[in-house]
Amino acid sequence: MNNSITDIKGIRVGHAQNDEALTGCTVILCEGGAVGGIDQRGGAPGTRETDALHPMHLVEKVHAIMLAGGSAFGLDAASGAVKYLEERGVGFDVRVAKVPIVPAAILFDLGIGRADVRPDAAMGYESCLHASDGVTVEGNVGAGCGATVGKIFGITQAMKSGIGTSSMEIGAGVIVAAIVAVNAFGDVIDPQTNQIIAGARTIQKGPLRLGAADYFANTMDVMKGLVGRTILGFATRANTVIGVVATNADFSKEQTNKVAQMAHDGLARAIRPAHTMLDGDTIFALATGEKKADVNIVGAYAAEVFAQAIVRAVKAATPVAGLPCASHLTL
Repeated sequence: MNNSITDIKGIRVGHAQNDEALTGCTVILCEGGAVGGIDQRGGAPGTRETDALHPMHLVEKVHAIMLAGGSAFGLDAASGAVKYLEERGVGFDVRVAKVPIVPAAILFDLGIGRADVRPDAAMGYESCLHASDGVTVEGNVGAGCGATVGKIFGITQAMKSGIGTSSMEIGAGVIVAAIVAVNAFGDVIDPQTNQIIAGARTIQKGPLRLGAADYFANTMDVMKGLVGRTILGFATRANTVIGVVATNADFSKEQTNKVAQMAHDGLARAIRPAHTMLDGDTIFALATGEKKADVNIVGAYAAEVFAQAIVRAVKAATPVAGLPCASHLTL
């Protein structure tokens, strides 16, 4: 076990990014096909080909999920994965061709690096070339390259985040895993300690006092005050958490959608506030069909691994563009 979504047989992950522009994309490849689902709860989503994932639609399986920065422009990265898969004969068979099914979701990172450089089809294709079933690199890579958290006061008082992954074996060979790019409006909480580990920072005079008791503004506290209520009217819409929860269980499309739904409990445990009108929080689900399992158990642990992946995403991040990160705090 690599504590990664790649612990599920048949799933590979690849990153590609522009480190100067601070944007990138991450592909989750499942070329053998996996039953797909989705649960989208934020008020500002950016997605592609997600209707097909809902019950009562024809297509059962997907062949990749693309997570990307670049706002709506970044959805083009999915086209690169489609090209990569078509070249390898992977896709939904429509007799005259095989059409790869590649749903996608994006996050907004245009305000931290260069707004005129975004993930495109070429970058999406490159991420597929880098895909591996080994240890998944976390932090400032792929879709997490330009990810930030804690933006109630704007980007200047935010912190750097990234992409993280986690997995666990829950008995009888059943594995549940997640990968998530964390670009939240709110603060990230470690569910084990109930403490903020990354988020909006207070204005401090003089050098940054990492580890000071008043280092974090606490977005929830700010929101209930007059200042917070005023700021919210002008707050950035440049936020979202996008990710994938996967299992090797044998589930129907309805059950897979239920797993995506339950995984949002993990998002809410690790991010406060979650699912706001300023976020586009979207979770995909994949079921590869190898093991018999109870959807209630898998869904419960999907929330656990998703929360763990969020924590790992911020802890793996490194400072960039003048923004500090959780790994440099001494709380």
